[in-house]
Formats: sequence, C-alpha cells, structure tokens
Amino acid sequence: MTTLHIVDDDEAIRDALGWLFQSRNVPVAGWPSAEAFLEAWRPEMAGCLLLDIRMEGMSGLELFDRLLSRGCRMPVIFLTGHGDVPIAVNALKKGARDFVEKPFNDNELVDRVIDALAFDAEQREREAGQAGLAARLATLTQRERQVMELVVAGRLNKVIADELGISMRTVEVHRSHVFEKMRVKTAVELTRLLTGAA
Repeated sequence: MTTLHIVDDDEAIRDALGWLFQSRNVPVAGWPSAEAFLEAWRPEMAGCLLLDIRMEGMSGLELFDRLLSRGCRMPVIFLTGHGDVPIAVNALKKGARDFVEKPFNDNELVDRVIDALAFDAEQREREAGQAGLAARLATLTQRERQVMELVVAGRLNKVIADELGISMRTVEVHRSHVFEKMRVKTAVELTRLLTGAA
C-alpha cells in the first residue's frame, strides 16, 4: 500500500500533518523517531517519507543516509527550519526528492507529497515491468535470442536463415517461440517491448 510516512519527534506536528493528509485521502503512518522508522523499514514499503531534519537521537539526515545505504528508493521530502536550508540542499544532491521550509503552506506541501507518491508508484510499476521483461527474456534459448535480435534488426526470415546457417522453417519455428514467450504478435510489438516504446 502506498503510504505517506511522517517521521517527526514532535507529536503535535505528527498529528497535525497526519490530519492534514488524511483529510485529503492520503494514507498516513506516523513515526515518533528515525530509529522507529528504520527498525520497521522494509524494501517493499511503498510511498513517500516526510522527514524532519532535526530530531532527538538520530536526525532525519542520518536516517536518510542509512536508508540510502540499505537501498531505499522511496522519495524523501525534508521538513526544514530556516537555518537548515543549506543542509537540505545537500540532501537534494544525495537524492532527496524535495524539501519544504517551515512554516509551510498546507496546499503546497500536499501537492509535493502527492507528486512524490505518484513518482514512487510510477517507479515501482516501471521496475515491475522490467522484472517481467527480464523473466520472459530468461526463458529464451540461445538460438531464440539470436533469431529475436535479427528480427528486431529488421531482417527477413530468409536473411536470418542464411546468417545463422539454418533452414527458413527452423527460423519460423524459433520466431514463433520468441513471439509466444515474449507475449507479442508482431515484430513491431517485439521491438517496442524491447526498446520500452510500447
């Protein structure tokens, strides 16, 4: 489930932000500390992180660094005070999605979070598609891969047969297997699938 994870050691801010986002139908989970979120974090968690830069114990920046080292790709938006802007800019250079300076405009914050949630969903969908494509490619035999590469290059069956030293009927059988395994009906579909233009 796509969720906004609010990590802030100030319970009043956590509650206010939780109410704000729930009023906009954004699922929310509140975390009282960076340590609590880090302990619960799993790679399959989807959504967005809204982190306060300055917290008791582990800071938001330290949490961000630890999550990056563990492979977390969830978008992160930092909440920052006026004096923290240079720190937040540094976090952006490390890959944070955005930062919002306190006091913030509610609508602007909600828009930024919704954009980050959409980005996370698109990124996960793209990764799932790539994993599915890789799984389908893994089912091809070496000869089917050779035929597929030549089909995508625009070669006719007769040319493929000559280049690979096999009969045209064998090319047709391999081509049929490639289309079936890759779940396409035409060479154009196959090319689009492999180039990501589908």
